[in-house]
Amino acid sequence: MKNNNITAQIAILLLSFGISNTVYGMGLRSFVALPVEKDGAVVRLAFEHTKKSDIDSITTSLAYGLSANQTVLLGLPYRLSPAGKDRQGDVSVLYRHIAWKNDSFMGTDRFGVLAGLVVPTENDRDTAVQAGFVFTHFKNRNEIDVDFLYQLGIDNRLDSGRYDLSWQYRLFPVDRPNWGFASELNTVVELNGRWAEDNTVTHQLTLGLQWIHQKVVIEGGMVNDLNNANETRFILSTRFHF
Repeated sequence: MKNNNITAQIAILLLSFGISNTVYGMGLRSFVALPVEKDGAVVRLAFEHTKKSDIDSITTSLAYGLSANQTVLLGLPYRLSPAGKDRQGDVSVLYRHIAWKNDSFMGTDRFGVLAGLVVPTENDRDTAVQAGFVFTHFKNRNEIDVDFLYQLGIDNRLDSGRYDLSWQYRLFPVDRPNWGFASELNTVVELNGRWAEDNTVTHQLTLGLQWIHQKVVIEGGMVNDLNNANETRFILSTRFHF
């Protein structure tokens, strides 16, 4: 009887960890760290306003879990304003394979490799091959996500790259429940970098908040270019988990 009780307690803890960790694991500026279970799906709508240039855009992202370690990630940006040509951005297609992970009751470590394509939506734009990695460390109230992605341009497309270093800290609740799911409020601090061929790297600082529910996440923040203090962006995002 005693052994059965211990087994049941362990099963409950594992299940609780799996439920509470389902919607966790990503910063504001990157989609590649998000954990997705087998046959699970996540849809994200991210609105961005660039203050200096007065540009509004929205990016629709989709993640689908092929297995516990394999995920397909799609992204499609669209410029809402100003009007004109070339408002539709190119489609980003990424495959993520979790090559290593270490789970415990207190948290998890994960390392994944990324590979895919950037598929143009206009005839005058060329394809890019992209590859990189993502690492996540989650323990107690802290999570750190690190990702790097390089895009190798084909034909006339320029090479580009990006990195994201995100720290998420859970403000509320201080302790997660032993059973079920409780809504959470996180602070987000990120250091981001964006690079395009023939240009220097633009380093950015992102500050934001996340409200996390079991099936819906609402998050937003402000982005400042460290190389150009006059450039500021605002982000508002909603995620739906299925």
